[in-house]
Amino acid sequence: MPTQEKIESVEDLKRRLSGVKTVLLAEYRGLTVQQLSDLRRQLRSVSAEYKVVKNRLAKLALSKDLAGVHKLLKGPTGMVISKEDPVAVAKVLHTFARTNQALVIKAGFVEGQMLEPAGLKALADLPSREALRAQIVGAIQGPLAQLVGLLQAPQRELVYVLAQRGKNAEETSPTT
Repeated sequence: MPTQEKIESVEDLKRRLSGVKTVLLAEYRGLTVQQLSDLRRQLRSVSAEYKVVKNRLAKLALSKDLAGVHKLLKGPTGMVISKEDPVAVAKVLHTFARTNQALVIKAGFVEGQMLEPAGLKALADLPSREALRAQIVGAIQGPLAQLVGLLQAPQRELVYVLAQRGKNAEETSPTT
C-alpha cells in the first residue's frame, strides 16, 4: 500500500520531469554531503537540479518519453534535470566528474535521444551556445568585410593614381 509521502514524491518528480530537455543519471556512491552540495550549486548556475531518487518511485514517475531510462535505474542514482541548455549541463557534470571520480555518469536523455556516457562527453566538449553564435557571426562577417574591401578597391586605387599624377605634375611643372 503506497503511503501518502511516496505518492507526493512521485507526483513531485512527475512535475519536475514534465517538459524537460535533459535528464542525466549519475551514480553518486562515494561522494560526501559537501561534494553533493557543491554539485547542486554548480548545476543551479546553469538552471539544472540534482535530485537523489528512489529507483522504484522514479520508474513510476517517468513518462513514456523517458522509458529508456528505466533500465538504468539500478543502485544509488541521482537525476540531473534541466529544461535549459543541455550542453551547459553536460559541461558542469563532466567537469565535476573529472575532479570527483566518485561520480559515475550512467547515461542521459537529451532532447528526445538516449545518450551513453561517451555521447554525453562529446556533448560536453561542444562549445557553448554563445561561442557557437560568435563563430557563426565571425564566419559571416569575414567574407562580408572582404567584399566591402573589394568594392572599395577601385575607388581607392583611383584616388592613389590621381594623387600620384598630381604629385608628378607638381614636380614637372616649371616654377615661376
